[in-house]
Amino acid sequence: MRVLVVEDDEGIAAGLQAHLRQLGWAVDLSDSVAMAWAALRAEPFDLVLLDLGLRDGDGTTLLGRLRAAPEGLPAPDTPVLIMTARDQVASRIAALDMGADDYVTKPFDPDELAARMRALRRRAAGRAQPVLAFGPLRVDPAARTVLLDGQPVVLSAREFGVLLALAEVRPRVLSRAQIEAKLYNWDQALDSNAVEVHVHHLRRKLGDGVIRTLRGVGYFIPEDSA
Repeated sequence: MRVLVVEDDEGIAAGLQAHLRQLGWAVDLSDSVAMAWAALRAEPFDLVLLDLGLRDGDGTTLLGRLRAAPEGLPAPDTPVLIMTARDQVASRIAALDMGADDYVTKPFDPDELAARMRALRRRAAGRAQPVLAFGPLRVDPAARTVLLDGQPVVLSAREFGVLLALAEVRPRVLSRAQIEAKLYNWDQALDSNAVEVHVHHLRRKLGDGVIRTLRGVGYFIPEDSA
């Protein structure tokens, strides 16, 4: 999944990026309100990690701008998790009332932060169950594991990312560009047929009926996937 980290402390930003990439997230960095707003208008993100004390203003400015945006780009309902040194109750209340979805104070445990991020993704997708289950498949985003008929299936990080992206919106269709946007950062080189290759490998490992193609549009996991 794709996350935007808005943080002007280079050490914290780099550490978060490294940790979240290890967990399978595609992570982009912004260090200011202006840069983050431009990023949100240019790319679809699944979640925003937002510091409050930024070099060109307060993070709540970005939060308010995002929540007031009309439908379209950027998506006004993008989940936002505040991460800040401000531990006053009044600051928490103000940020949550402005539209933040969660609030953690620094220093925080990166694994707890990742768990909160997964919870926000579940909430945004309208589900409570931590494991995605359909037909004989079980997809666990936290453990990054897949079971087929109770047996583990070994997937590459990219293959898992494609499967998870489609599973989270099942049975909606995602275009190749939409899948790419969820898997790759700004600074990552991308082969033109990368998504097609990942889908081919997934079909070989999971069976042809799991991921289907809507010609000229994209890929989807049908309701009757087996």
